[in-house]
Amino acid sequence: MSVEKVKIFVEKKSFQHFIIALIIFNSITIGLETFESIVISAGDILHFLDRIILAIFVVEITLKLYAYNFSFFKDGWNVFDFSIVAIALLPTTGSLSILRALRIFRSLRLIKNLPRLRFLVESLLMSLPSIGWIFALLSLIFYVFSVVGVKIFGATHPEYFGTLWASMFSLFQIMTLEGWADIARDVIEDHPFAFLYFIFFILAASYTALNIFIAIIVNTMSETQNKIRDEESNKIENIIRDENEELKEDLRRLKEQIELLEKKLFKNNY
Repeated sequence: MSVEKVKIFVEKKSFQHFIIALIIFNSITIGLETFESIVISAGDILHFLDRIILAIFVVEITLKLYAYNFSFFKDGWNVFDFSIVAIALLPTTGSLSILRALRIFRSLRLIKNLPRLRFLVESLLMSLPSIGWIFALLSLIFYVFSVVGVKIFGATHPEYFGTLWASMFSLFQIMTLEGWADIARDVIEDHPFAFLYFIFFILAASYTALNIFIAIIVNTMSETQNKIRDEESNKIENIIRDENEELKEDLRRLKEQIELLEKKLFKNNY
């Protein structure tokens, strides 16, 4: 089979839909292996199906390597697919038995095969530099409030604010809004005005930083969509431009042929 035919085959929507269905089915079978009763009754069948599915994935990757050659690795998503399948081929006995649990990572291949999921992940990755600055901002807020917490509440509530690290851990729990009220009430019993400390921290860390994070993601998604739209628009414009050039060239040739025909007719008449 020629390279072009293989490339057309692996790029077919029907083939891609088959791979998506296979990934979903494999995710379900791996999940079923977590039920002891199912493993006892149908463990061999699940293991056999897993081997068959893995073989199909290997064939898929092999066909793509044959079709695209080394250009296959220029796409980060292809490298991601290759890595997941390669991990599944490693032995799962002895010290490497933990790799068997990593088979569920095959489910992550859906990210590449489903355009919407891939768009979300790509947008998130593109926003990482800006997210890094949010992390820096949060670190600064945590440090400032942790030091203040140790200085003010450390003596009376060492379990929450006795050290800088204990204070940071307590503030992280407060930021998640999980059980923060219990900490706040304990501290407020000895420090009536401590409610201001907790309110300002929650507003700064939980709401402000989270909203900035969401704004960055949404902005990046919007920029990515605009970029994709511009690229598609440029492709369409290039196609139209090429067709116009071809049309102009055809008209020029037709005009030349008409002029030659007129000259011939003129000579024949005279």
